[in-house]
Amino acid sequence: MGSVEGLSADRRAIFFFDIDNCLYSKSKNVHDHMARLINAYFIKHLNLGVEEAARLHQQYYKDYGLAIEGLVRHHKIDPLDFNREVDDALPLDELLSPDPETRQIMESFDRSKVKLWLFTNAHITHGRRVIKLLKIDDLFEGITYCDYTQRKLIAKPYPEMFDRVEREAGVREDTPIYYVDDSFLNCQAAYARGWTNTAHLVEPGTPEPSEKACKYQISHLRELLQLFPELLRQKESHMKDGVRS
Repeated sequence: MGSVEGLSADRRAIFFFDIDNCLYSKSKNVHDHMARLINAYFIKHLNLGVEEAARLHQQYYKDYGLAIEGLVRHHKIDPLDFNREVDDALPLDELLSPDPETRQIMESFDRSKVKLWLFTNAHITHGRRVIKLLKIDDLFEGITYCDYTQRKLIAKPYPEMFDRVEREAGVREDTPIYYVDDSFLNCQAAYARGWTNTAHLVEPGTPEPSEKACKYQISHLRELLQLFPELLRQKESHMKDGVRS
C-alpha cells in the first residue's frame, strides 16, 4: 500500500472492476454452485424446507443485494461462518482457469494512465482466490471488498460502499472514474452517483434489461477497449483505431 502522500500525488484515472461473473464468464457456473451452497446454509441453520430456503434467499438478495446481509440482520448469523460454508467451500479450482484473452485485455491498459482496482461484494478470501486462479492478481493495485469481520456489512449498491472504494483507491475530485459490473443495480447506482463511464456487462444469453442501467452496455470485456481508448497503451490505441469505423 502506498502512503497518503503517494495517493494524493497520483493523478491517474481509476478503473473499478467487479470480480464474480465479470472477470470470468457466467458459463463457469460459479453462481449456480454458490446458490446451492447458500440454499443449503439456509436449510441447515434456519431449519427451513427447500422451497422456503430458496424463497428467503432470493428475498434477501432482492432487499439487500446480498443474502448474507439478511442472515446477519434478521438471524444473527456469523458472516465468517457463512463465508466458510459458502464462498470458501466453492470448488473454484475445478471451475476457474486462466483465460489468455482476459489477461490480454487487462494488459492493454496503460498503467501510467489508469489504476486498475477490484471492487467486490465478496469477502477478501474469495476475491483473492478468484483472481489468483485466473492468474490476473498481479494486474490490480488494490481491492475493496465486503468485510465480513465488521458488525455492519457494507456492500454495493449502497452509497457507503461507493464512498469506501473511492477513499481506499485514492479518488480525488478530479479523478476520472471507470467501472464495469454485471449487476444492473450496482451499475445503476454508480451511474446515478456520477460515474458516467460505467459499463454494464450483459453476456449473450442473459436476459436483456428492459432499460439500460447506465450509458454503456457491453456483452464482453473486450468492448471496454473500444469504449475507452484514452486509457490504452499507445500501440493498443492505434490498433483499436484501425478497426473502428
